[in-house]
Amino acid sequence: MSHPIMKATLDLGQSLWLDYISRELMDSGGLERHVAEGLRGMTSNPTIFEKAISGSTDYDNDIRKGIASDLSASDVFENLAVSDVARACNMLSGVYNDSKGVDGYVSLEVSPTLAHDTKGTVQEALRLWERVNRPNLMIKVPGTSAGIPAVLELLTRGVNVNITLLFTFDQYKQVLETYIQALESRHASGQNLVQMASVASFFISRIDSVADAQLEKLGRKDLMAKGAIANACVAYKHFQDVTASPRWQKLAQAGARVQRPLWASTSTKNPEYSDVLYIEELIADHTVNTVPPQTLSAFKDHGKPSLRLLKNMETADKTLAEMKTLGVNIDKIAFDLIEDGVVKFGQSFDAMLGAINSKLKAGATA
Repeated sequence: MSHPIMKATLDLGQSLWLDYISRELMDSGGLERHVAEGLRGMTSNPTIFEKAISGSTDYDNDIRKGIASDLSASDVFENLAVSDVARACNMLSGVYNDSKGVDGYVSLEVSPTLAHDTKGTVQEALRLWERVNRPNLMIKVPGTSAGIPAVLELLTRGVNVNITLLFTFDQYKQVLETYIQALESRHASGQNLVQMASVASFFISRIDSVADAQLEKLGRKDLMAKGAIANACVAYKHFQDVTASPRWQKLAQAGARVQRPLWASTSTKNPEYSDVLYIEELIADHTVNTVPPQTLSAFKDHGKPSLRLLKNMETADKTLAEMKTLGVNIDKIAFDLIEDGVVKFGQSFDAMLGAINSKLKAGATA
């Protein structure tokens, strides 16, 4: 039975996805319950998989099988990830079919070690796309300078892509332009646009974590918890402008669907703020919010859905300009966070491989 708050959010045009995946979630019936309540998709990343694999024994038998097959830790991980994501895709296939391909997606990320390797990203993305072999899969590719040309090639070849680690407005503009270029290329060569899907994952709370520390030192608490939301509002305004343009309308008439902005990193880091701040303030039509389990539970408990993003758009430019005058430059903060995000996902990936290696060695000596 659908949850009233999740239904109200969807009625306002926003799809709630879960920023989490684990075998236990699927084995326990938890994912089925989420879907029944109105969950519309799932995202994963190296940090999520690291916690799922190292924090449970659910994967140990498959890891032991890897020993017998003489697989490397990275090969074992890929097998585990492909298996979990394919299963989640199956469990969300009803959402995918009922929404006619708007929702029901599960994201699987290419290795963060490839963040600065265009060719390597394309090769791994194509391999994962073929291995999972589900129409409701999205391959996650970081929006780095090497990632963007990989995104163009993948989208042109018909792969659904979730472009992640977007922090700056310039990054977002480039990603949306890349999506349009790929669709135009496909359309010009007579290829289908109807089945194509993509989201642009714009990161939120990490920006405020940096900006708010600077604002607090300046004694400007009135501007805290506003920079990241204003940054997202500027991106959404660009989305509105582009999708209203004749250039986009031509693609829409050919069956293209919009590349939705996806708000990521939306758990609240500061305990003084509402634990549903980055959901409530960013609801708008044609958007996705991917939230961790705790944040989703909090929103279902006491969230108040409304089209607040549109209200926030009215003051976004003024907020960012005032911060910049104070020396708190959201653009610079966001730019610095791009590489920081790549590094953190790389560290999680290494930790996960380390956990698998430890289990491989333990199994080999058992």
